[in-house]
Amino acid sequence: MGRQEVLTSRILVVDDEMIVCESCKRILEEEGYEVDIALSGKEAFEKMKANPFDIVITDLKMPGIDGMEVLRTFHKEYPDSIIIMITGFSTVETAVEAMKLGAFDYIPKPFTPDEVTIVVKKAIEKKSLMLENIYLRQELQEKYGSHNIVGKSKKMQEIYRIIAKVATTDSTVLIYGQSGTGKELIARAVHFNSPRREKQFVPVDCAVLSENLLESELFGHVRGSFTGAVTTKPGLFEVADEGTVFLDEVGNISLSIQAKLLRVLENGSFRRVGGTTDIKVDVRVISATNKDVKEEIASSRFREDLYYRLNVVPIHIPPLRERKEDIPLLIEHFLRKISSQPRKITSEAMRTLVGYPWKGNVRKLENVIERTALLTEKEEITPAELPSEILGYTDNTKEIPELTEAGIDIDAIIGDLEKRYLLKALEKSGGVKKEAAKLLNLSFRSFRHRLSKYEIR
Repeated sequence: MGRQEVLTSRILVVDDEMIVCESCKRILEEEGYEVDIALSGKEAFEKMKANPFDIVITDLKMPGIDGMEVLRTFHKEYPDSIIIMITGFSTVETAVEAMKLGAFDYIPKPFTPDEVTIVVKKAIEKKSLMLENIYLRQELQEKYGSHNIVGKSKKMQEIYRIIAKVATTDSTVLIYGQSGTGKELIARAVHFNSPRREKQFVPVDCAVLSENLLESELFGHVRGSFTGAVTTKPGLFEVADEGTVFLDEVGNISLSIQAKLLRVLENGSFRRVGGTTDIKVDVRVISATNKDVKEEIASSRFREDLYYRLNVVPIHIPPLRERKEDIPLLIEHFLRKISSQPRKITSEAMRTLVGYPWKGNVRKLENVIERTALLTEKEEITPAELPSEILGYTDNTKEIPELTEAGIDIDAIIGDLEKRYLLKALEKSGGVKKEAAKLLNLSFRSFRHRLSKYEIR
């Protein structure tokens, strides 16, 4: 939040002494704030109800409704407002008690203009941070809510059903799926639809960290526990307290770390690397893997007792080739997300994309659509705009078209085959046309003619 946010902050000063109210009002208006005053707690309630303020500065000692009552009421009914107490020397201890009840800070009487402006500026910074956190949470919810998981296939409908049921619980979830299928998106959907949504979601890629580094990242370490440990560092389980830890590729962790993880799941406690005291946390664990965990158990690479702890609710994400009916929906979703202008895709281009095996799954599909949308200036995406690797794919498992009494269009079939080989030759030659022509035993002139014939750029 920048200077504009500061300038538009609204402040209410509450004190039964007009001179105090006027003094604060003058000091703060010179700083550019919008300031109003109330000479009693009752008047403060009325003004707050009519139009809530960002910051309330209230005296502790007032006849009738005092500052503590103002604090309790505003803290309960207007939790986004920040409360600052004004106090005399004799009520400093009460002011400290007020801070324990939710007051941001206190200003001692008599005060200087600098003392007022410094405390208010700190309060504005806190307010800005609160607004930013609210915005980020809303943005994350919008981005990772279950409504952003695209698919209408039966398998995806079953996943939606499981997310809706498991999100309200604290059960561990183990997500199975190939690389690129969207395992973290599912994990985030579970978290952001759960009661823990206001707390941290902490993802950990267990496949890229060494054993020692992963142990330190998960559980933290104490100063001097190993070379380079110059300070004590909290682990990610501490960071995620009351939230969710997502262990991606959990099948890669070592047996020694598996033992520590099992302890966290069993009693919610662990020790930092080099530590001697137990640390208790309340963390939900969601894991994901692209391995056959039962095979890992049989090979003594994964603990069976840990598997049963992690696998309370399994979610199996099918590879994209097994839910082809979702590909058009995903393409439309990515085009809306990526392109700044409306884009359409021809039926022929859509058929080509649906027919591709997508070994990289949803992640590769998104990359292809993003690349295509960025590189073409046309409003309509045709097969000519698709990458050569997509156009050049041939499904060798398919038989040749059946020759029925109605006959076939042999020119179209041969033309399609010819176009695929042209694209494969271009891909293999790195786009060098002369080299591609040689691979097909064609003259350069004939090769160029065929490229033009099929509108291949």
